[in-house]
Order: sequence, then C-alpha cells, then structure tokens
Amino acid sequence: MVKKAILVAVVVLVGIPLVALAYTFTTIDVPGAILTAPGGINARGDIVGFYNDSTNTAHGFRLSQGTFTTVDFPGFLQTAARSTNNRDDIVGQVDNGPITGPISTSGFLLKHGEFTKIDFPGANFTGVFGINDPEQMVGNYIVAGINHGFMLDAGVFTSIDVPGALQTFGFGINDRGDIVGSYIDVTGQHGYLLHDGTFDTINVPGATSTQARGISSRDDIVGQYTSAGLTHAFVLRKGTFTTIDVPGATSTFGRGINSIGDVVGNYRVGTVTHGFLANVN
Repeated sequence: MVKKAILVAVVVLVGIPLVALAYTFTTIDVPGAILTAPGGINARGDIVGFYNDSTNTAHGFRLSQGTFTTVDFPGFLQTAARSTNNRDDIVGQVDNGPITGPISTSGFLLKHGEFTKIDFPGANFTGVFGINDPEQMVGNYIVAGINHGFMLDAGVFTSIDVPGALQTFGFGINDRGDIVGSYIDVTGQHGYLLHDGTFDTINVPGATSTQARGISSRDDIVGQYTSAGLTHAFVLRKGTFTTIDVPGATSTFGRGINSIGDVVGNYRVGTVTHGFLANVN
C-alpha cells in the first residue's frame, strides 16, 4: 500500500560551527575481501555492511563480538546489508548483478533468520537503508529515473519528497520516527532531517555537498560532506558539527551511529576501501 508524499516546508540550518574532536579508530576488513563497507551499528556494537569478494561480488555481513557472519539472500547474486536495530533485524538490498542482464534491485528485511523481499509498488529499484526498533524502515526507490525516499510502517509505504528537490533519498530513522537523508536540487546536494512533518536542511558550513546517513535515539546525525574536493565524515550533535577523518585516509564516509555515539563507515586509501569504527575519546 502506498500513501501520498509528505509535503512540508523546508527550514535551512545556518551558522552552525564546524569543530573537530579526537576519535579512536578501528579498521574493519572482512578477511579475503577486496572492499569492506559497514553501514549500521546497534547499541550492543553489532555492525552490518557489505563486502566485495575476489570476483567483485557483494555480500552482506554482520560483525558481532569480533566474528564475521556472511549475510546472503538465497537466490540472489549480490546482497548488501545496510542497517541493524537493537532487535538484530537487518535491512538492505539485493540484485542479480549485470551478468544476467538488466538489474532489478529489491530491498530486504532479515528477521529471526528469515528473509523478506521489499519492493516499492511500481519501482524497478528499492533499497532499504535504515530500520528502528519499532521496525519502521526507510530507503529510496526509483521510478522513471527519479529517486524518491520512503518509509515502510506496518506494511504501508509513504513516499518522501523534499519540496523543490529533483531527487530525494531516505537513509536513516530513529525510534521516534525522525528520518534523515539527502536531496538534490538545482544548487547541489544537501542533507535533511524530517521531524514531525517538517524538513530541516542540513548543510555543513563551507561544504559543496552534504549527505545525512544515520540518526541515533539521542538525535545525533552522521553523514559525510565534500569540501575542496575532499570527502569527510561528520556528526551533528546538539547543533554542533564534528568532522571525522580516519588518519591517512584520502576520503572518509560516515554511515551509521548508535545511541552511545559510536560511528561506522568506510574510508579510502588510494583506490582501496576499508571499513572503520570510531569511538569518541
């Protein structure tokens, strides 16, 4: 079932300071993988994401207490886990890759060991990027080449389109139902927070593009921004931006944050992509 799009005013956040705090970083590399990209972390510190094997095929993973478990949706060539909640539900997306012809991408929910495929009605692409403890999910879908965000709650889809945007993406949701994502308009790419029916635009000061990727139960927002051609992760907490750069990285991407403030994402050194866990010192 599909509900009408949410249409409300946009409020721009301006004049927010950009600061830097010290973090302790742990690199996350799935053994034997050529790429590792964590996407979400829950309050217990369980991490989900995806990795590419030696054939460049994507598989989901869960990292719990130092042990990696592969997450593959049966019958699909590629699986990418994107987020997990405190009930150990995992969401993401699956496809059969380019070798079989045109790709049709579906979202999925993994709950109590059982996979459920998720498709926004009429879309040839559905990706689920966030899930909260009440099991509300967010993501994006594509129709006629245009990205739209969505929320899925108790089997009902609600489209999310930032007013005036050319493209809208949904990435994260907390237990209160606050949603973060990004949108593209004629001026570029911006993050947003959707709270109580109102969109707030999130722009890191001085950045040429901003994406909000996750939100915690404490309302901390994680994402990434580009400035002077370089990409950095950020955390927005109580009106203050903190920049996060993995030491030695050429770029850092923030993807998920939990209620403790732990951040996960990925970073690049040259052409190689690694995952990371960042803890505030």
